[in-house]
Amino acid sequence: MIVVRDVYKRYWTRHGMGPWVLKGINLTIPKESKVGLIGVNGAGKSTLLGLIGGIDHPNRGTIERNCRLSWPMGRGGLEPSLTGRQNAKFVCRVHGHDDPADIADRLAYIEDFAEIGPAFDRPIYTYSSGMRSRIQFGLSLAFDFDMYISDEVTAAGDAAFKKKAAQAFKAKTNHAGMIMVAHSDSTLRQFCESGVWMRDGQAYWYDDIEDALKDYKDSLPK
Repeated sequence: MIVVRDVYKRYWTRHGMGPWVLKGINLTIPKESKVGLIGVNGAGKSTLLGLIGGIDHPNRGTIERNCRLSWPMGRGGLEPSLTGRQNAKFVCRVHGHDDPADIADRLAYIEDFAEIGPAFDRPIYTYSSGMRSRIQFGLSLAFDFDMYISDEVTAAGDAAFKKKAAQAFKAKTNHAGMIMVAHSDSTLRQFCESGVWMRDGQAYWYDDIEDALKDYKDSLPK
């Protein structure tokens, strides 16, 4: 379960502190939930997702994570001077997987999923953005979490990889929870059951993603 308590967030700008992006958000997200964050550009969807994932910190309030939470799917830093394989080994060890056989299985999965051939053993700085995306997504899927977080991840890569990534992600989240930001209604309907509509710095929970989408669309200028 993830508990967001009275969370506020704003950012520094060239002119000082900017306006509040989030203003007293309160949410309780059960770990088995599959939730889509909905709202116009600038509503704070990615901001809230980043705070939940621990990538950023609120100015005020707290976030309690009582589950194994993933990093953002298909994201995450890679050390440019290391190869894809070396980066994958490092991530395995960071997550406590020290058994050689276990590491070998995970590396084989990542290499097979990424489909970048000999480049898996070349430095990351030689990769195209698409190759980096393939490695990052393979890494994200190589570990099991209670809750996955995703920010437009299914938009990465070419059409074939996008389809493959979406299918693999769906298989993972069939047995786990998920919090997703996506601008496509079809993507939200494919992956999510519940919704959080973000508006004017606030967040409103809906048990049914269709109800969240309806209220969001009804609020848009005609």
